[in-house]
Amino acid sequence: MGALPKSPAHALHQEPLMPSFASVRHHGRPLAVALLTSSLLVGGLLTAPTAAAATSALRVNQVGYLPDGPKRATVVTTASQSLTWQLRNASGTVVASGSTTPRGADAPSGQSVQVADFSSYQTTGSGYVLTADGSTSEPFDIRANLYDGLRSDAMAFFYHQRSGIAIDASLVGSAYAHPAGHLGVAPNKGDTSVPCQSGVCDYTQDVRGGWYDAGDQGKYVVNGGISTWLVVNSFERAQRAGQGAALGDSTLRVPERGNGTPDVLDEARWELDFLMRMQVPVGKPYAGMAFHKIHDANWTALPTRPEQDAQQRELHRPSTAATLNLAASAAQCARVFRPYDAAYADRCLAAARRAWTAAQANPAMYAPDSDSTGGGAYGDTRVTDEFYWAAAELYATTGESAFRDAVTSSSWHTSADAFTSYGFGWADTAALGRLTLATVPNGLPASDLARIRTSVTSAADGYLARMAAQGYAVPLPADGYFWGSNSMVANNAVVMAVAGELTGNGRYRSGALEAMDYLLGRNALGQSYVTGYGEKDSRNQHHRFWAHQADASLPNPPAGSMAGGPNDDLQDPVAQAKLAGCASAACYIDDIGSYSTNEVAVNWNAPLAWLAAYAAERTSTGGGEQPAAACAVTYKVDSAWSNGFTATVTVKNTGQSPVDGWQLAWNYAGGQRVTSAWNATVTQSGTAVVARNTDWNRAIAPGATASFGVQASLSGDNPSPAAFSLNGSACD
Repeated sequence: MGALPKSPAHALHQEPLMPSFASVRHHGRPLAVALLTSSLLVGGLLTAPTAAAATSALRVNQVGYLPDGPKRATVVTTASQSLTWQLRNASGTVVASGSTTPRGADAPSGQSVQVADFSSYQTTGSGYVLTADGSTSEPFDIRANLYDGLRSDAMAFFYHQRSGIAIDASLVGSAYAHPAGHLGVAPNKGDTSVPCQSGVCDYTQDVRGGWYDAGDQGKYVVNGGISTWLVVNSFERAQRAGQGAALGDSTLRVPERGNGTPDVLDEARWELDFLMRMQVPVGKPYAGMAFHKIHDANWTALPTRPEQDAQQRELHRPSTAATLNLAASAAQCARVFRPYDAAYADRCLAAARRAWTAAQANPAMYAPDSDSTGGGAYGDTRVTDEFYWAAAELYATTGESAFRDAVTSSSWHTSADAFTSYGFGWADTAALGRLTLATVPNGLPASDLARIRTSVTSAADGYLARMAAQGYAVPLPADGYFWGSNSMVANNAVVMAVAGELTGNGRYRSGALEAMDYLLGRNALGQSYVTGYGEKDSRNQHHRFWAHQADASLPNPPAGSMAGGPNDDLQDPVAQAKLAGCASAACYIDDIGSYSTNEVAVNWNAPLAWLAAYAAERTSTGGGEQPAAACAVTYKVDSAWSNGFTATVTVKNTGQSPVDGWQLAWNYAGGQRVTSAWNATVTQSGTAVVARNTDWNRAIAPGATASFGVQASLSGDNPSPAAFSLNGSACD
């Protein structure tokens, strides 16, 4: 289960293979975890997991690289002087060469490394290999559509994880199809009428649907909330970038395709419906609060198909954290779903308001860390960040002063700790509020917006600096390899991508793409952590149904499933037996029994899906290849006063091809600060200003123009911008 840090002491879900094993899921990295057993009893057979197979000393993204993106590889070598690298095509011809940059000791990996940079080579093709120091890399591609498949597969993970619906062979293939799980059809006992744990409530609740959280079959509101937010935010960001069609209707393998609603939102709705079912009904004690979780009374045996689970399911006591997750994700739903289903948006907003009111009335109902029998505790005794996140979503959706006041009065609104060096996660959600406020139009004062946006870019700068100081370019600190570390890599890539959106600076896009390189093979083990992607990919993740290693009649995980990744706490018997003494970034084994390094989780695949969709974009703003543009810009100050002015900006397409989606960038040299805009979305970070098209003026035909206006404050002179660029190309 994907637990993420509350502080540098990170704690996590510990899940046994058999229901008799103890479990711990909490914050705070444990000083010691008892060795439960030195071997694993799986399906009655004693298994002896093997260590990772040998891999090339030349580590690359095993899927490949985008033609216009960064292309770097890491060489594990004892050499102290620069080495010669060669790039060979599928025919063996050397097409590029150069010298590596020695980096020396790389602390997280425990290796001595050098870096080869072949970013300048942009010719597309398949079967490339890199050679250096007598080693040859795994083969890889260079192509613009590199991430199209992963965009689809990473999202398909959520359909596979759906509870309460038959998984259709026509959508996923016969190996992954199965009847609906947990609908009360024998031997299942739920989830249509689930009782509470003793002493929690005296009624039953229909909590069918939603996503199974991870390798077990529990469903958790605090993990579902952040996962849903990321899935919906992926679409919201793509819409801003003019790329929403790539996640639109009939783009994913879901049964709702063709219904007029973007498929990514259809998928999110499956979880949103469950989250709203977890709300305590009107007339009951703690009405409006959300039950924290639902799962089996005892740990589910491995393997167990979901429709064959015979255990009693139980609702666990409501919590403030779960209630605020519901408020935040439902408020986001009300905003993003409204163009497609206004009635559903109204339902989401009503649920969000009820949850917010209930959380205010019950601000300190904490899920106990001791509640870890049969499922993770997901304890969280600091919920001020959840209050901030929920207030931000409600304010961005409604614009109401009460929610604005809740945002601005929160300590998180000005805190330097909203973005941590480890990254955001289910227990650290203040960053989600910041990302929403930085990107969704709202009525906060210009100084507030500037500070919020600067906090995003400053966090991204920190991740870039950390990557630059390491041989594998990982946006994590040296002690950041804990349970679910791969999700933190992807989460931090999300922040870098948003920083690129806010500034138009390509280095943030490069950082986000290099984070993907790490996940797909450029790492201490030369391991792609995503099933079906790369020559050496994870395929034995911990899961009750995708359990081929435990039962040959069951499948391996489907393509697009991401493993949790290196965890130097070694919190399972396989890791303890096989990885003792490992360097932090190498504490991983692709074994079904290693639940602390090799489980899957919705909150790990959610940022992967977000990142894959971002990386797959090729033709507009916000990432991917941008169309080259020939352009001329007219900048005219319309009116000016002592401390401000308005101006009209007109961009003309002087080229021979239409521009479909545009981003115009310039710098203000006189301290001007944009306070509002019309006919474009305009953001500013420092002196850098970026204007993005609206939906109705995204296309500029050859010879045509698009105009928009800005209002700005100033102190002193008001020089006009000296230069403009359209989609990265300089204008006349």
